[in-house]
Amino acid sequence: MTDSIMSKAATMEIPINSNGDTGALQEDDSLEQDLQQVMVSGPNLNETSIVSGGYGGTAEGIISTSSIKGPAVQYNPDFNKRIPVTGLGPNMHHSSSSSSMMAEEATRGVAVEKIEAMRKWSLNTYKCTKQMISERFGRGSRTVDLELEAQIELLRDTKRKYENVLRLARALTNHFYNMVQTQHALGDTFADLSQKSPELRDEFGYNAETQKLLCKNGETLLGAINFFVSSINTLVNKTMEDTLMTIKMYENARLEFDAYRSDLEELSQGPRDAVAMARIEAAQQQYQVHKDKYERLRSDVIIKLKFLEENKVKVMHKQLLLFHNAISAYFAGNQQQLEETLKQFNIKLKPLGVDKPSWLEEQ
Repeated sequence: MTDSIMSKAATMEIPINSNGDTGALQEDDSLEQDLQQVMVSGPNLNETSIVSGGYGGTAEGIISTSSIKGPAVQYNPDFNKRIPVTGLGPNMHHSSSSSSMMAEEATRGVAVEKIEAMRKWSLNTYKCTKQMISERFGRGSRTVDLELEAQIELLRDTKRKYENVLRLARALTNHFYNMVQTQHALGDTFADLSQKSPELRDEFGYNAETQKLLCKNGETLLGAINFFVSSINTLVNKTMEDTLMTIKMYENARLEFDAYRSDLEELSQGPRDAVAMARIEAAQQQYQVHKDKYERLRSDVIIKLKFLEENKVKVMHKQLLLFHNAISAYFAGNQQQLEETLKQFNIKLKPLGVDKPSWLEEQ
C-alpha cells in the first residue's frame, strides 16, 4: 500500500497554465498533509519564481510571482514541482497589483504622448526644411506680401540706425562724464591752491569758481543725456524688439503655411484612390490650420507696425527736442535755460559723486 502511494506521488504531474491556475488535483489524505507541511515551512513567496513550462523548462519561461494574478504557489522539494497554496488567492495582492497596473498605464500614456509629439515635430520640421530648401534654390513657390515685407525691411533698417545713435550717445555720455569729473577735481585743486598761495589767491579763485560752475552745468547736461539714452534704449531694445519677435513668428508661420500648401498640391496631383483621398483630406485640414495661423500673425504684425511707427514718432520728437535744447543751452553758457529744459521734461538730477543713501535715511 505504501509503495503504491509513493509511486503515485512520484509520477504525479501538476500542470500550471500561463495565468497561474492549476489543473485538477485528485484528493488524497496523505498528499494534503504534505501540502500543509509545505505551506508552513516552504520558502518565501516573494522570492519564488514560476517556470511556465513545468519541470525541466528553460530559463526563458521564468517570470516573477509579483506579476501573476492567479493563486500563489510554493515549491515542494519532495515532488520537484510547483504546487498551489490554498487560502492565498488573488485577493492578497489585489490592491498592490491594481496600483501597479495604474502606474504602468499612466507611464505608458505619457510615453505615447511624447512619441506622438516627437512624431508631429519631426514631420513638421521635415516639411519646413524641404520648403526652405526649395525656396532657396528657386524650385518652390512662396507667399509674398510686398507691402508688408517692405515695412518689415524698413523697420530692421531703422533699428540698425537707431542702435548706432544709441551707441554714439552712450559714448558721448561716458566721455562727458569723465570731463565733468576732471573739472570737479580741477576746481577742488584750484580752490586748495587759492588758500595756500596768497600771491595767486585771486587767480586760483577765479578758475576754481569757473570749474565749479562748468561742473554744475555739466551734471545738468548729463542728466538730460542720460534721459535721452534711456528712452532710446527702451525704444530700440524693447518696443522694436517686441515687434521683431512677432515678425519672426509670422515668418515661421508663413514658411509652415507654404510647406503644407505645397504638400497639399502634390497630393492633389496624385492618384485618387481611397488611401490617397484620406491623405488629401488630412492635408487639407493641416493646410487650413496653418493658413489661419499665418493670417492671424500677419494681422498682428500689421497692427504692431502701425502702433510702433506712431510711438516712435512721439518718443523721438520729445527726445530730440530735449537733446537739442540741453546741448544748446550748455554750450551757450545759459544755465537758466538748461535748468528750465530739465524741468520741462520732468527730469530729476542726482549730483555726481553722491553715494546712494542708506536704508535708514530712506525711511
